[in-house]
Amino acid sequence: MGLFGSLFEKKVCDLCGGEIGLLGNRKLEDGNCCKQCAAKLSPWFSDRRSSTVEEIRGQLEYRAENLEEVKAFHTTRTIAADNWNILLDEEARKMILTRNPRGITEENPDVISLSDVTGCSLNIDEDVDEMMREVKQGEETKKVSYHPARYSHDYQFDYLINVNNPYFDDMKFRLNRSTVTIEPVIAGTAFDPMLKPEYARYQNIANEITAALTGKGAQEEQASAPKVVICPYCKAETEVGADGRCEYCGGYIAE
Repeated sequence: MGLFGSLFEKKVCDLCGGEIGLLGNRKLEDGNCCKQCAAKLSPWFSDRRSSTVEEIRGQLEYRAENLEEVKAFHTTRTIAADNWNILLDEEARKMILTRNPRGITEENPDVISLSDVTGCSLNIDEDVDEMMREVKQGEETKKVSYHPARYSHDYQFDYLINVNNPYFDDMKFRLNRSTVTIEPVIAGTAFDPMLKPEYARYQNIANEITAALTGKGAQEEQASAPKVVICPYCKAETEVGADGRCEYCGGYIAE
């Protein structure tokens, strides 16, 4: 059978038995799955194509049981980030991570026992760019550095929950909807981003999540963060790299 014959050949879902429409097939290792059955899988599951029909059937049974847990879930506390919410049932010691706390029966988010949370971590991704100013030089306009140099710091806050679950190992989500930008940061001046309310807000959300899920503070995660110093050569605030050099000018910074 040629390529086009194979494309338009009618397929049947090996899970529900329904006919799969054009472009509606979701391949499994040894069979086919319709998009309706695929939509019932956990949103944190990523190994569908390498899973067998029986393995997916087992997960669909788990997801049906999970829906009953969702219906019985009693929210006693909510920790809200911009797009995500941690719902806690403190009496049953369970949690739900959801985008829509008012529609969990329709969403069917995975219900996780706190005893199955194996770890939590906050990753703060920082992007530093030098700010430039425009000056006229003859008929041309050029961008030149400020004196002293000024920098813009952009931050993203990603939170990771490690779990003991047969279908996924972790749940990673972003706390902030928009980039957190702090500027200008003047080279050679002390700079603590926690003094900025928009930065501190997401750090505090992470602390609250970590304490709720593990009983520990997220500050412990920052203990091994790279050392931030003022470069004696270019006067920029810099993290000392593994080679002991400034990330901006490359000058060696003695401990």
